[in-house]
Amino acid sequence: MKFSLGRIKRNASIGPYSFDDHVDVSELEAMNNDIRKIGSVRVKGTAMDEGDDVVFTFTVAGTMILPCARTLVDVSYPFEINAVEVFSESPYEKDDADDDIHPIEGDVLDLTPLIKENILLNVPYRVFSDDKDAVSQAPFEGEGWELVSEDKNEQKPDPRLKKLESLLEKKEEKE
Repeated sequence: MKFSLGRIKRNASIGPYSFDDHVDVSELEAMNNDIRKIGSVRVKGTAMDEGDDVVFTFTVAGTMILPCARTLVDVSYPFEINAVEVFSESPYEKDDADDDIHPIEGDVLDLTPLIKENILLNVPYRVFSDDKDAVSQAPFEGEGWELVSEDKNEQKPDPRLKKLESLLEKKEEKE
């Protein structure tokens, strides 16, 4: 979601520059996080020119699919994030260590990385499925793992202990 700095400044005399659009953030699925699926999100807000600064106030709304903390089944999680981002042309603010103010470089302001950052910062730590049948839908094995019940665990001895078992058998034979 890119904005022309000239368009925002021309619109400043009339009032804040309003926008309402959908942004595809599906590449968040490929990152190392819990988001299993996310499509496009709706971004609605305003941009105001305040001297050397351009202040974006916006809301990001959408739905992401996350794993249930108990059963690992897919849980649909709707979200709405309110955010304020400040871009500045001021050379004094570029020297500050404040990461909340982004320097303006060029004539185009790109809000897409900040939208993705706000989504990642607001992914919940845990979600739970309200579905009563979630346990029956839960996966019992996956890539590099398998669910082992207590019954199965007692039947199979640990293969790492097999060598120790042979040592005990040799000791019993000597006695």
